[in-house]
Amino acid sequence: MDVSPDLISLPRLAIGFLPVAALLVVLRRWRVGGGTPLVAVGRMAGQLAVLGFALTWLFETPRTVVLLGVLALMLGAAGWISMRPLGAERRAHWAHAVLAIAAGGVTTLLVVTAGVLDLDVLHDLRLAVPLAGMVFSASMNAVSLSAERYAAETGRGETPEAARSTALGAAMIPLLNILLAVGIVSIPGMMTGQILAGVEPLVAARYQVMVMCMMFGAAGLSAAAYLALQVRMSAKRPPTV
Repeated sequence: MDVSPDLISLPRLAIGFLPVAALLVVLRRWRVGGGTPLVAVGRMAGQLAVLGFALTWLFETPRTVVLLGVLALMLGAAGWISMRPLGAERRAHWAHAVLAIAAGGVTTLLVVTAGVLDLDVLHDLRLAVPLAGMVFSASMNAVSLSAERYAAETGRGETPEAARSTALGAAMIPLLNILLAVGIVSIPGMMTGQILAGVEPLVAARYQVMVMCMMFGAAGLSAAAYLALQVRMSAKRPPTV
């Protein structure tokens, strides 16, 4: 099946926003989320448009320093967004979030690109950047969930170690749901895209297995790394009287 780049015209793309608009109306009438959902949808559309232009330029500028700069920017942004549930303490925990996402995400990215795909990650930007996006996004969500739950548990008087276990379990719920549902409830996006592009389903399935393992491992390890840093920091704090 040949897919034309112009398959989805802008007017047709606008139709895809109709369910979004309906949901935004419900959220507004029920006073859920304030203006955050509308801002999130607007940012999503704008950021993806900018990303399209940025990737076009990036793929034409295959320099290692550019790739490292892009990865650093992605890591910093992922760390900052992941700490959103912490509110006023967001800035204080940002460095730990970045370190955790780097520990789980960058390590997994190197294993996949070098070990599975046999790529030189520092030179093959066309694959390295999209894979990094998937890895950092999954890690960001897991760190965010674990941070929120850890803060809630310690706020209720739980020990750091008990809060760590509860928080990691909470962060793993959506990851495990995705693994259990794939192929039964859902056909993942990467596999769907490859099939639409004409790739044989069995070949697309192999790539999707790689992606699922990559995201599961990176997200879980990043959450664990963040929580380990939090427990270590708690141990260094002087006891309250």
